[in-house]
Amino acid sequence: MSSHNNSTAADSAAGAAANSAANSTYIPVTADHFHARLAKAEKIVAEQNLAGFLVSPGPEFQYLTGSTFSSHERATFLVLRAGKDPVAVCPETDVLTLQQENLDELGFRFEAWRDGQSPYEITRKLLEENSEHKAVAVANAMTADHVLRLDAALPNHSIELGSDAMSQLLLAKGEEEISQLAAAAAAIDRVHEQVPALLRDGVTEREVADKLHDLILQEHHSIDFIIVGCGENGANPHHSFSDRVLRTGEPVVVDLGGAFGDGYRSDSTRTYVVDGAVDKAPQEFRDAYEVVTRAFHAAREAAKPGATAESIDRAAREIITEAGYGENFSHRLGHGIGLSTHEDPFYLEGNKQQVQEGFTFSIEPGIYVEGKWGMRLEDIVVLEADGPRHLNQQPRELR
Repeated sequence: MSSHNNSTAADSAAGAAANSAANSTYIPVTADHFHARLAKAEKIVAEQNLAGFLVSPGPEFQYLTGSTFSSHERATFLVLRAGKDPVAVCPETDVLTLQQENLDELGFRFEAWRDGQSPYEITRKLLEENSEHKAVAVANAMTADHVLRLDAALPNHSIELGSDAMSQLLLAKGEEEISQLAAAAAAIDRVHEQVPALLRDGVTEREVADKLHDLILQEHHSIDFIIVGCGENGANPHHSFSDRVLRTGEPVVVDLGGAFGDGYRSDSTRTYVVDGAVDKAPQEFRDAYEVVTRAFHAAREAAKPGATAESIDRAAREIITEAGYGENFSHRLGHGIGLSTHEDPFYLEGNKQQVQEGFTFSIEPGIYVEGKWGMRLEDIVVLEADGPRHLNQQPRELR
């Protein structure tokens, strides 16, 4: 996806969400939630016989602490061990920042280091305290540089990816997370509601994107990407926008996403027709859109607790393939979403992960015909006992 000026939400997005009538069930993430998440993480460390779980700044760091502290070349790790208080290994220059970003309140002990000292040696000593276990899990967001340096500092330990450990925390969302994802979806829905009025003969993709940029910020929603792809540009799934002029009856793919509240993401795509002149759009395009709509609903019907990610993808892909567009559906059906726009599980062939209640993910079949047009229909859903509940509510028909 493509960013638009890397804009951030105005002032307090969480406060805006709390004041929004549309978000009456919005649940802020509190210290109690973070304490519960840390306790669960430490329990997983014990159950998996890990010496520790190391978390560097990124989505996992934010999930456990609420801190959006940005990573840089100086190592910062959360060190989570069974039966011990959590520790933050960080540069001395960043202690005050991290204390102010919840870590002090959450009971972290700080092991600060100065330039010339080794954070990896500090981490080694922490992991060797009263632990016979040798496996160390690291968060997905940790860079290769830090992983390799840790590996060198821990000759008696084995480093493993923490995906399995974190999946028990991140995949099934809590009530507060679902409420925030719903608020993010509602905010982007309110922007999509205004899109048809912007798609007029003679304007450019860039002009539309500029207006969408302002509308998204008015929702107190940050911007991760804006896609406005008219005609042949819609055939590029990750097009951003250009100076291409829109003409009446041309298809336009509009994909919007960003963060809301405590950082939970939105991601929603609709396909429109310039001036709403659906009857002037190419017949081939209109017929293909019916195929995508059927594929969307087939995936929705296949999404039940216990189904595999690949079976949900396959349900949509078979319909598109039978219609002769199999080669034009060039991406997976969907992805998990939370504090990251794209997170596990990914809904594609070969992924036998079973989906469960509380999973939140996109359903986004598409058809892309190079040099002509493209289309995509995307909602975020939360899986419940009887199937998916849509967090996006905007109309799905062409308009």
